[in-house]
Amino acid sequence: MSSHVFGRSTKGHLPEAVAGDGCYLIDANGKRYLDGCGGAAVSCLGHSNAHVRAALHDQLDKMAFAHTGFFTSEPAERLADRLVAAAPKGIDRVYLVSGGSEAVEAALKLARQYFMEIGQPDRHRVIARKQSYHGNTLGALAAGGNEWRRAQFAPMLVDTTHISPCYEYRGRRDDESAEAYGLRVAEELETEIQRLGPETVMAFVAEPVVGATSGAVPAVPGYLKRIREICDAHGVLLILDEVMCGMGRTGHLFACQEDGVSPDMVTIAKGLGAGYQPIGALLVQGHIYDAIASGSGFFQHGHTYLGHAMAAAAANAVLDEIKTHDLLHRVREQGAKLDAALRSALEQHPHVGDIRGRGLFRGVELVENRETKATFDPARKIHAKVKAKAMEAGLMCYPMGGTIDGLHGDHILIAPPFIIEDAQIDELVTKLTGAIKEAAGDTPSRGFVRPQVLD
Repeated sequence: MSSHVFGRSTKGHLPEAVAGDGCYLIDANGKRYLDGCGGAAVSCLGHSNAHVRAALHDQLDKMAFAHTGFFTSEPAERLADRLVAAAPKGIDRVYLVSGGSEAVEAALKLARQYFMEIGQPDRHRVIARKQSYHGNTLGALAAGGNEWRRAQFAPMLVDTTHISPCYEYRGRRDDESAEAYGLRVAEELETEIQRLGPETVMAFVAEPVVGATSGAVPAVPGYLKRIREICDAHGVLLILDEVMCGMGRTGHLFACQEDGVSPDMVTIAKGLGAGYQPIGALLVQGHIYDAIASGSGFFQHGHTYLGHAMAAAAANAVLDEIKTHDLLHRVREQGAKLDAALRSALEQHPHVGDIRGRGLFRGVELVENRETKATFDPARKIHAKVKAKAMEAGLMCYPMGGTIDGLHGDHILIAPPFIIEDAQIDELVTKLTGAIKEAAGDTPSRGFVRPQVLD
């Protein structure tokens, strides 16, 4: 059947999803797919949560939309109160948007306006990390450090510099501890600030646990604390991007809470709406809001659907479910089981180099040679083959190529719903193991094929 939808790819045909049942999606032919990745770490409550659905029906019966240039709404006010109450120390205001890229874009623009308001107009430079991903709008894409995503749009991007990621599997030397490694790569921020001139740097942007581009790579102990110290020493804003790793995905509502760090700004999305509505948010420290309030009084930014009442109602219901069912504890508990199952099945696999992550946010890095950590030839597109084999078996997983530098490396990201049961963990690992074994044995194809991308 022909389609007029302009999809992510012009090649192939996707199955049509028609229903959801807990951790499963069901296509038009009745085939069930275990959602082992939450789509893109989105569907944290699965696909048929009765409480969220009821909350949406209730809000729709009251009011669907009121433009925030004219009104606020009860769901938005309540959501902001709840997020601030749970957020890292000092966070006092919430700017509600429609997704992660919007949240990061808002953070970058607010950072610039903040320094204009306080009389430091020379501060405009952003530092981020290689192999990071912060969104697909132009400002967010410029902050991101994935070369493949950036390449064709490079002439349009604001100049941003990128330091090394905190990527223990690839970066730590045999003669140093994890903590020593983290401090070493954190010092690259100090070096880069000095190179650019401290008076010109406005923000450092990082994911506490890197998601799409590297596959659930967590910061090592002490890394983010040292980053916080460096930012403080130079008056640089620390923006933590928790669009993928936040909202309970790692076992804490905010991933940075495990690292003991409070950012100046933090972005969230994905799990905030659990897929039931498109929503994201930028959370900021009180002193940033106060600078705007005591200055121009107006944030020169905005989108039509920010603070949408239906989206806020869904997010409130998601927070209800997380609290009522103690899902943060469950994420830590089931995450440990998932990690153990992955290690039992794959730790000795000849083509699995690393298994990592936190909570129900896990990455499996695929290699051609375990001893040397050599990657597969990118032309083999191993990550995409794993996805295809997994889908055949009725499993959704999140593949990505270019794990190391945007070209070389393959990984699979696992981010199932928080409600996943023990038997479903077994199903997930069994099907993933089979897909990896089949894909890694495939004959290489000729020519370079672009990495599979899911956002």
